[in-house]
Amino acid sequence: MTKPERIPLISLILAALLPAAAAASCGDPATPIHRIQSDGTRSPLAGQTVTVEGIVTRDAREPGGFNGFYLQQADHETDNNPATSEALFIYTRKKTGKPGQRLRVTGTVKEFHGLTELVAVRNLKVCGTAPLPEPIEVRLPWPEAPEHLENMRVRFSQPLTIIDHYNLARYGELTLASSDQVTPTEYLPPGAKAAARSQRNQLHRVLLDDGKSQRQPNPVPWLNNLAGDAPLRAGDRVTQLEGVLDFRFSQWRLQPSVMPRFQRNNPRPDAPPAPARDHVRVMALNLQNFFNGNGRGNGFPTPRGAESPRQLEVQALRLRSAILQARPDILAVSELENDGYGPDSAIAQLAETLGAPWAFIRTPGQDGSDAIRTALLYRADRMVPAGPPHRLGSGPFRQQGRPPLAQAFRPATGGAAVQVVVPHLKSKSCRQASGQDTDRQDGQGCYSHRRSEEAGELIRWLDSLPAPDRLAGTLITGDLNSYAMEAPVQRFRQAGYHSQVHRFHPCGPETCAYHSYRYRGEKGSLDYSLADRNLQPRVRHAQTWNINADEARALAYNQRSALSGPQPWRASDHNPVITDIHLGNN
Repeated sequence: MTKPERIPLISLILAALLPAAAAASCGDPATPIHRIQSDGTRSPLAGQTVTVEGIVTRDAREPGGFNGFYLQQADHETDNNPATSEALFIYTRKKTGKPGQRLRVTGTVKEFHGLTELVAVRNLKVCGTAPLPEPIEVRLPWPEAPEHLENMRVRFSQPLTIIDHYNLARYGELTLASSDQVTPTEYLPPGAKAAARSQRNQLHRVLLDDGKSQRQPNPVPWLNNLAGDAPLRAGDRVTQLEGVLDFRFSQWRLQPSVMPRFQRNNPRPDAPPAPARDHVRVMALNLQNFFNGNGRGNGFPTPRGAESPRQLEVQALRLRSAILQARPDILAVSELENDGYGPDSAIAQLAETLGAPWAFIRTPGQDGSDAIRTALLYRADRMVPAGPPHRLGSGPFRQQGRPPLAQAFRPATGGAAVQVVVPHLKSKSCRQASGQDTDRQDGQGCYSHRRSEEAGELIRWLDSLPAPDRLAGTLITGDLNSYAMEAPVQRFRQAGYHSQVHRFHPCGPETCAYHSYRYRGEKGSLDYSLADRNLQPRVRHAQTWNINADEARALAYNQRSALSGPQPWRASDHNPVITDIHLGNN
């Protein structure tokens, strides 16, 4: 057996140093970035140490940034394969290099939650200056997932629409799409088609990011970039979108290199004009947790609502402005603190906030065990209760839920009566959902079965209630937590209760002029005005007033950027539903 040759120590040291020396030589052979990216979703070189050369297109190493920079091959170095990306994110705190400089970098390829990057950077060398690669022209909707453009410079060739601003104040993000997106079960029956449409909606978006990794950016980016005093709203447009296409937290996002331009496309609407004098106006509004502490200035933070007396003051002023500008005669509310009817109760404070003509319906001891309840208020100078109030306490509402409230009213001057019913069905939140209440992946979310059962019990209950003299009909108005084609709303329709907002303003996949809510970038109606067959001919108009759902959450009463003063904007997260009814002779 021959003895293995002994390699001198100095040779081992030189072998270890040579790659580093080679990596430091600008212009020497390097691994093309498109080879690292490949035409798949993961790099075939993950875990390997490579040397690349390219142009810094964006630096994200400032305080609060992403601790790295974006490096892209020069235009003449690409492989001309549209399926491969020509750029990488270089994760490093080393300060060498700035946009417009050519860098030679040695590091290890890594897949970080879907983002291909270089880490453990050993060498950074400036190799001179170079023109930035030309941005690739792109459009939404994406023809396919834009993996081939990861970390590259792009330019959107069409205006995009703001469809969501939920994370604007929290992470500095706006969600954009080619046009507004409607919740599929607003116009499609639940099932495979609705679920597929929703998935398509989610895919064909891009986030406009502020380029920061910090929470609660101050000031809130983009919010006040429109001309005039009004902040941006969902439905507004954005142009001049150019920058690096990034992928973080499972979302494609644009890190802009120039300031985007914002255009008003969804102006704040005026209050609905007053109805004719012989009409009754009913307004339904989810109050977004109106809690008033102990009613004497203490008891904050509250379990669900205001965290301080100041927040409650802002919330109350906003609600007062919204309600009084809408000029209702009857007010049906949900998400009101369930704390009785005494002088310190939330409903007493709400009535006092609205002013002297306002009174409220009392149903002591029958309001359910939830922290929130439904309630009815009315202008005592225009309306009078006709008969006693009724609370539903059977079926699904026996031990849980928010029992609906029914009360008939007639004009103070006399005439026919209208029975107003205010429901608040179980939410779509999946907390503690099990069995039939889990998400069935049909577009209806969790607890659809329970909401449908609640709707059926409410219908049976209404059939059993005694009717006052000269009852014109029944109006169910409030938060059903269901979109128009979902099972609970269809159950009401089959029983003869029809959506009046949809009667006057139909909704489809491309156009939905009236909506009451936005969730994850999709708009639709969770709040309704359902008239029975007798009342429907008397309904002269029904609509939502878009003062809340399209306004940025950053402006809400409990946010740092909250609006001040008595104004209706973002008084809640749901738009109010307004129904005008003629109770005189037809």
